[in-house]
This record gives sequence, structure tokens and C-alpha cells, in this order.
Amino acid sequence: MKIVLAYSGGLDTSCILAWLREKYDAEVITFCADIGQEEELEGLHEKAYATGASKSYIEDLCEEFARDFVFPMFQANAIYENMYLLGTSIARPLIAKRLVEIAKAEGAEYICHGATGKGNDQIRFELTAYALNPDIKIIAPWRSKDWTFKSRTDLINYCKERRIPINVSAAKPYSMDRNLLHISFEGGVLEDPWQEAPPETHVLTTPVEQAPDQPEYIVVGFEKGIPVSVNGKQLSPAALMRELNRLGGKHGVGRIDIVETRYTGMKDRGIYETPGGTILFNAHRAIESICMDREVMSIRDQLIPQYSKMVYNGYWFAPEREFLQAAITQSQQNVTGEVRCKLYKGNCFIVGRRSPYTLYDADVVTFEEDSVYDQADATGFIKLNALRLRIGAKAKKPKK
Repeated sequence: MKIVLAYSGGLDTSCILAWLREKYDAEVITFCADIGQEEELEGLHEKAYATGASKSYIEDLCEEFARDFVFPMFQANAIYENMYLLGTSIARPLIAKRLVEIAKAEGAEYICHGATGKGNDQIRFELTAYALNPDIKIIAPWRSKDWTFKSRTDLINYCKERRIPINVSAAKPYSMDRNLLHISFEGGVLEDPWQEAPPETHVLTTPVEQAPDQPEYIVVGFEKGIPVSVNGKQLSPAALMRELNRLGGKHGVGRIDIVETRYTGMKDRGIYETPGGTILFNAHRAIESICMDREVMSIRDQLIPQYSKMVYNGYWFAPEREFLQAAITQSQQNVTGEVRCKLYKGNCFIVGRRSPYTLYDADVVTFEEDSVYDQADATGFIKLNALRLRIGAKAKKPKK
């Protein structure tokens, strides 16, 4: 029996690696995706082998993550429940995709993940896996009747008994998940939604009280709805995200404290820092405002809640998401140009936008004298649009 395990080297996956070998007498291959979590990955191969792995994969997927997952999602202006920019949600399909690909390459029938039975990640991992390989078999230890661990203490004791190398000194009173798009904080001391998050949860963003007292202006360039440059410098997708994270984080941009609804139905409080993503979200909206036809934008905007739920709930590789993506990509054909943003004290203000495909015509919209628009034309336009309103108003009056 051969299993490919999504592995971080932390307490949970270290225990799972040993447990899989004991429970199933299995050969376990570990896979760690580097998607910008900025964690020290040095020594992870050795740790996996010391815990019993037969083979260890560590792959840098940052460019693929930004190019093929984050940027298409931002073309759609996806935002879940009008607040969350889907930083964790969008990372899971990529990890699961590589799990399935590695399993195929290694001839493994099984994949395994360490997501709990309460959260969204279990759904995202498994929907992706089944969409890409309908015959794949999945082991989810936290949902298994054979998984007898009930607490972190149980896991620590298990590791001590088997001399599994772990580092528990860095344990925090909340859960953290970081990638190139954001960092999230959940659980532990954050489970009381009335209590303010501790200062230590500022990792990507400067607290607004400590942010610079002078604003900073930046210019983001787009081609067909995809960000390609910052301040005139062409950057790779991952490098662009890192630069916007740096700039936005310095000014405290992109931090939110929300309560969201998980796919399972329960409410969950999360602290999210998404500095670069927040800049992109606002800048993309701004360039669309001068490049997109009104009716196209109206239809696309009606799709945003549906698209966002698809991403949040794990349907990235579902036909409905791919169908919507094709329409969204088509809507972006002329969304090319630059947006000037003013970063200041937690805010990203849009202060300029320009495009070779602009629909903004100063000669038409001007309040000064012009020769291209006859204001008298508005009379007939108004009367035609008021016709049904006038008929409706008359119908309300009693007939004599």
C-alpha cells in the first residue's frame, strides 16, 4: 500500500506520517508545497525520512500559484461574503492537484491530508482530488474511527513515545496559515469574537497606529485584467505579489477581522492580512471602471457571489467554475492600463487610472461647452423610459 501525504513537518502531519505506517503498514511519500508560506523548509526532507517516509517531495509552486490561481480569481473580483479575499481557499486546489499528480507518478492509490472534520479544507482537498482522478482513494485521519487522538497533548505524547522529531516550543495560542496571497489566524484565543486579536497577529501588516505618517503612491499595470507591473517595472507573478505585499503591509493595508460562514454551516472568526491582494482588488476595479462596457460589467458582477462561493467551497476544478472563468476571461480583453494608488494608514485610495482602451471620453462628459452631445436628445430618452411609470401611475387612480 502506497500513500502520498500532504506534509508540513508540523505536529499533526508528523503524527499522521507515523500513524499511517503503523495502521496500514504503508509506504508513505510526503509532499510539501512551497506557496509562499515563508517557513523554513531546510531540513524537511531529513525530518520526513527520520519519521519513516520512503520519499520526500518539496516543490516551489509560487509562480504557478500566482499565475494560474490567484490572478484568474482576481480577474473575477472574487470576494466571499463581501469581505474575504479567499487567501486560504485558493491555495488548496493547487496543493491537491499536485498530490494527485505525484500519486499518479509514484503509482500510489491513496492520498492523505491532515485537515479536520470541522473545516473547509477537507472539502477543498477532496473535491479537487476526485475532480482530477475519480478513482483516487483518500485517507482523512481526523475523520477516521481509528484516529484516537483528542488533543494536542495526545499528539505530543505520541511523538515522544516514538521519538518523532517535533518542535512544540513555537506553539501559538491560535492557528496560522500563510501563503503568497495572505496569512490567516483562527482558533484558540480568537474564538471569542468580542475580544480584539492580540498584537502578535500583525505579521504582514503594520498596525495602523505605527504606519508611516506620509502616504505612498504606487502604480499597478494590467494587461487583459492580469497585473504585470508595479511602478513601471515588469515583474513575474510571484515577485509582483511579494512587492505589493511589502508596499501594502508597510502602510497597514489589507487587514480584516471577520466572522464567516463555513461550507459546513458553522460560523468561524478569522483574522486575515492580505495587503497585496487588497491593492490588486481595488486597482483592478478601478481599471475596469474605464475599460469595461456597462452591461458586461453588470452581468459579470452578478456572477461574483456565485464564483466566490465556488472557490470558497472547493469547486475550482468543477465545470461551473471553468464555465464562468471563460466568460470572465472574455470580459477582460480590453482591461489594460495603469492605476495609481495612494497607500496611507490602512487604506488603498484610487487616485488615477488610464488605458489605451478607455471608454472615458472627456469631450462627451465635460460640463463645459461641447459640440458632440445634444442635450435636447435626453428629452425623448427620459420620456420613453418614463412611459411605463406614467402608465402605472395612471392605473393606480380609480376609474370614473
